[in-house]
Amino acid sequence: MTAERKVRLIPSGGFQMPALDGLPEGFVAIPRPVHEFDATYYDTSDLELARWGITLRHRGDVSGRPWTLKLPEHSSGVLVTREELGFEGSMDAVPAEACDLVRGFTRGRQLIRVARLHTNRVRVGVEDANRQVLIEVVDDSVSVLAGARKLDSFREVEVEAAVDTPSSRATLRSAVALLVEAGCRAERPIPKLVRALGQRAQEPPSVVVVSVDRQSSMAELVRHVTAYSVKQIVMNDAGVRLGRDPEAVHRYRVAARRLRSDLRTFDRFLEDGPAGRLRDELSWLGGAVGPVRDLDVLGARFVGHSSGLLGEDQAAASKLLARVWASRRDARDELLEAMRSERYDSVLRALVEFASGPSLGRNFKHESTRPAAGSARRLVKRRWKQLAATVEAVGEDPSDEELHRIRIAAKRCRYAAEAVAPVVGRRASRFAAGVEEVQTVLGDYHDAVVAEAWLRDAAARLVDCRVVIGGLIAIERQERARLREAWPAAWHLASRREARAWF
Repeated sequence: MTAERKVRLIPSGGFQMPALDGLPEGFVAIPRPVHEFDATYYDTSDLELARWGITLRHRGDVSGRPWTLKLPEHSSGVLVTREELGFEGSMDAVPAEACDLVRGFTRGRQLIRVARLHTNRVRVGVEDANRQVLIEVVDDSVSVLAGARKLDSFREVEVEAAVDTPSSRATLRSAVALLVEAGCRAERPIPKLVRALGQRAQEPPSVVVVSVDRQSSMAELVRHVTAYSVKQIVMNDAGVRLGRDPEAVHRYRVAARRLRSDLRTFDRFLEDGPAGRLRDELSWLGGAVGPVRDLDVLGARFVGHSSGLLGEDQAAASKLLARVWASRRDARDELLEAMRSERYDSVLRALVEFASGPSLGRNFKHESTRPAAGSARRLVKRRWKQLAATVEAVGEDPSDEELHRIRIAAKRCRYAAEAVAPVVGRRASRFAAGVEEVQTVLGDYHDAVVAEAWLRDAAARLVDCRVVIGGLIAIERQERARLREAWPAAWHLASRREARAWF
């Protein structure tokens, strides 16, 4: 897998490529051989991949890995960064690995051929004094084909960083400035496939997060909230499947948890059937992804706590970590099995459909037009009362289980405040931040409790690691004591009357 960093430019009709020597002084432009190739693109019948900014293609001129999958772009101005993966296989069938990585977008639908492009490519590499290639400037003349017939043609210029260094980034900026001066336009990048397919490929994706403000209705707010989390689930699906970035698992899990909590927060406004079924399915989904994330956290704790150990102690700590990562591999296998099931496809289809237009219950149709701010405040107040009652019910020395219940109630209250913040304003965001601090302190406490329990279980099986296990348990005990003392202060700040006067 590689990360592309490029800028696409649109040349004017009479554009001529300028000399690229001296970017900066002393750098040399080296022309590459002209290259011609055909690329066949695959998508669903409604171009779902293209509408999400994904391209899946086969190039006949490439040996080894002729299939390329480019995941959604991350843009900063005209600079585009995106993940690119290659796969082996003939053009007769899309590789199973590629199908798996786009499953969150296709949701069980078939991938078909949607376009064939012929490209005449003129390339120039820019090298520094050490003969390292920093950037490559590509001038593409593209023909859109149907059989042997040319349907359309266009031209585009790309400047791509060959390496990610300060010198490469500076050279890329200089090259873009020179090309713009020579007659190119720096515009929001449009992939070749999208330009070839036309308007249909530029339509919004299946999940759109609508903007809301203080005048928005409850129906608009619910759609905004649900679409936001569903989009996060879909967008992080491929990252979870790849398994290279623990943060993708974290974002995916948070999105599923947040959506489940939001559906419960807004439940009085929603039709019981669809929302209830989605909560159940999100619980199943959370149960599949949760163990992987928990073991990521556990492993990271042990890495940090054991970093200063030496000799036999370091070897014992490594043995413990190997046990954690083995458990994570098993949990990940179970997660992937769930994500490759028909049930998973069905859940995603239901989530996408719900996000496009959640229906209010019959008794709340009037909420579909009037501003939601007043009702939104009451929703947060209800969550707050549940949290306050949970805190009040525990004694001065709450058990671990009671602190865990407070954490869950704080998380739900925080999510509710964050959900309504767009229609209520900054006071809701500030309140959410205060409650989040309670959740964070108690979440760290819970992690320490879980870690200690895991270590005690491991001690019964790994006799030769007991000395190190004892030391790690002592660290977790110290952390628990510190956090147990810290959480009342966080609660005091979050529960101040002025912090919640807005509702």
